[in-house]
Amino acid sequence: MIDFGFDKLALIGAVALVVIGPEKLPRVARTVGTLLGKAQRYVADVKAEVSRSIELEELKKMKTEFEDAARNVEQTVSSEVHQTTSELANAWQPPADTVAPLGSDSPLATPASYRHPKKNWRLKRGAMPQWYKQKNGIRGRAQSGAARVARFRPPRTTA
Repeated sequence: MIDFGFDKLALIGAVALVVIGPEKLPRVARTVGTLLGKAQRYVADVKAEVSRSIELEELKKMKTEFEDAARNVEQTVSSEVHQTTSELANAWQPPADTVAPLGSDSPLATPASYRHPKKNWRLKRGAMPQWYKQKNGIRGRAQSGAARVARFRPPRTTA
């Protein structure tokens, strides 16, 4: 940009005073000042826009690098998982030349299939097991008051 020193500004002011005149010089100076202020704000806005676009490009570049790194990690992890599962599957299978009989206790025997316990989980159960109640004579079923009275009423005798 053009470098104005104090001596150059004094020379420009003296020439302006002679050319424009002392009456119009303050108004012209205000107008020139406002135009210079607008020009400086415009230049600052352009600089800010350029810097924002540069930062945006850098962020997009960083985003693509991050996505590439994430894809590489995902591919590495999935390949390791597939490799490990295949190794486990191979280790789990018994060798083809040794086949154990079904009833043997050999670790190579095929395991028994899973049986579901068929419990009704929605059924409310007491904390005390049924076998304990039966062994110790604890009531297993609730009775109404009338049923309890009828149970322990002495039998009728006909006389």
